[in-house]
Order: sequence, then structure tokens, then C-alpha cells
Amino acid sequence: MNQESENSKKLTDFFGREYESLKRYVGTRISDTANRDAEDIIQDVALKLFSGADRYAPINNVAGFVYRSIRNRIIDVMRTAKKIDPVDLEKDLWELTEGLHASSEGYTSEQMVAVLKKCIEQLKPPYKDIIIAVDFEGYSYREIAAETGISIGTLMSRRHRAIGMLYRKIELEINKHKTIS
Repeated sequence: MNQESENSKKLTDFFGREYESLKRYVGTRISDTANRDAEDIIQDVALKLFSGADRYAPINNVAGFVYRSIRNRIIDVMRTAKKIDPVDLEKDLWELTEGLHASSEGYTSEQMVAVLKKCIEQLKPPYKDIIIAVDFEGYSYREIAAETGISIGTLMSRRHRAIGMLYRKIELEINKHKTIS
């Protein structure tokens, strides 16, 4: 068996067996923005490893080789990611809060920011990620599409659904507050 097919077979076997473990490994290291999806990172690494399998010497420690490659890719992603200033996030939350006009419903602006944060956290990851990426981190749909491979139309549709879900969650929180008061 030649070196290319041996390395490819070892990589295929490893990724098949350990894919969920790899996802958890990546997920524990990056989980704060939309452009950092664990599966995207794993697939980027797998593509590079498989496409270059014939250039490597025989891979003896496949796990170490793959995990080191994934760790390096995570570092690359972290270095190139846009940094968000926590002060800007608070400012954006305040602006969104004021836009909701919910403070007239018996909420102070501080309370509404807390409700908004809670409701955003309750969204499923794809919806939460698109809201954070577009509305708070300032990514364009084009940038997100280029990074994730998801079409712009899908991203726009996902954000539209996410905003609808967010408003419904906020309404539920406000109504729950009214019934308790």
C-alpha cells in the first residue's frame, strides 16, 4: 500500500471514529461568535490534511497530528477574529433596548438590557450567532458567508427568524414580569 493511501486511510478512520470528540474539543475552545463554528474548523483542517496526505511522511501518531493541526487552526481563527469591545456591546444593547420601547412597560433600561441578554442567550446557537455577528460585532452578511460558506440569503433568512424569536421571547419575559408584579 503506498504512503498516500495509508495516510488517507488513517485519517479517514480517525475522523470517522473521533469526529464528535473533535467537535467537543474545538467547541470548548471557541464558542463566542458566529464565525467560529467547531464543524467549520474541523472540516477546514480535514480538507487540508486530506489534500496534503501524500506530502506527509507516514503518520504514526494520527491523533497527535490531527489535534495539533486543529489547535493551530483555532489559533489562526482567534488571531484573525474581530475583537469586540465590551463597552460597544453594552452601548448596542442600550440602543436596542431603547428601540424596543419596553422601558415604558415598567422596566428600567438596565432591567431591559438584562432581559435582552437573557433572551439572546436562550436562542439556539445559529440564531444567537447571527444576531451577535451582525448586530453587535458588525460583520456583514458577505463576510459571514465568506467565512462560513453559508449563502447570504440563508444568513439573512436566519437573522430574520432570529429577530422574530427574540421579540417573542422578550414579550414573554415582559408578560411574565407583569403577571408577577
